[in-house]
Amino acid sequence: MSKNGDPYRVHSLVVDAKSQPIDGRIVWEPKHSLWNGTILLSAVVLGPIYFDWSAVLVSLAIGGVTLCAGHSVGYHRRLIHRSFECSKSLERTLVWLGAMVGMGGPIWTIRTHDTRDWAQRQPRCNDFYSHRHGWLRDLWGNLHCRLNLDHPPRFNPDPEVKDDWFYQTLERTWMLHQIPLALALFSIGGLPWVVWGVFVRVASCTTMHWFVTRLAHTEGPQSWLVDGAGVQAHDVPLLAIPTMGEAWHNNHHAFPASARHGLYPGQIDIGFWFIQVLETLGLVWDVRTPETLPPRTGISRTATFTLPGELIGRTRTQ
Repeated sequence: MSKNGDPYRVHSLVVDAKSQPIDGRIVWEPKHSLWNGTILLSAVVLGPIYFDWSAVLVSLAIGGVTLCAGHSVGYHRRLIHRSFECSKSLERTLVWLGAMVGMGGPIWTIRTHDTRDWAQRQPRCNDFYSHRHGWLRDLWGNLHCRLNLDHPPRFNPDPEVKDDWFYQTLERTWMLHQIPLALALFSIGGLPWVVWGVFVRVASCTTMHWFVTRLAHTEGPQSWLVDGAGVQAHDVPLLAIPTMGEAWHNNHHAFPASARHGLYPGQIDIGFWFIQVLETLGLVWDVRTPETLPPRTGISRTATFTLPGELIGRTRTQ
């Protein structure tokens, strides 16, 4: 994740000659399974009982803020890809909001993301990473299990992340951060606000994340192909707004270090709009886009795709 390193590499992994993403076995992961299962069951059972329109609006508001500022901008575009620069205090605030989405801690998220990213770039990878299993099995595997590779790459995130006391603490306590939020919601709106603001919101965000991830690696329009990759990315246009622009996943695979995912006219990217607001306020700088990144090698345009003028010269296909 170094600013001066290759912006297109998978940063947190050390790959050697034995590393391969094919052989391994899927095992139950108790921590995330019990968390995701309890949250989902509570949402399904309690959601209808405590339905209230004000609670629904609270759920949408908290979900929108945490998904945009936290998961999309804090976790993905900043912590994982370093697509812009900001102060440490702002970075920690954005990452904390990412933990409030309720999917996992920051270090777990980096490892999960980067291992999947590395595996999908190889000519072949395990079905777990390519989402070739059926819908229910894929849902169970991604929300309740993990893949233990026989020969995984070594996980070695940057010291500014792994040695940071705040991220170490957040990694251990990310589930507990829903408690003060639940208490605040209860003091204002009672149980309906707690049920919808915590349980329904977290269950919806977690399930939607898996759903979009599956679609984005199995079907949908494509503008780019990553040469030699066994798993190609797709865009999911209908989900651009609820994912804050993350659904333009084909663009992201082509330019992973770009802070902008919606590259073309009509591609709504709320996460990038938020970054632009922060940039206008002087809170972020050195915002990376395909126009400012080094030319990308190893990608090819699809036969039906016309490259917009602003990106001409920013790629070198192999």
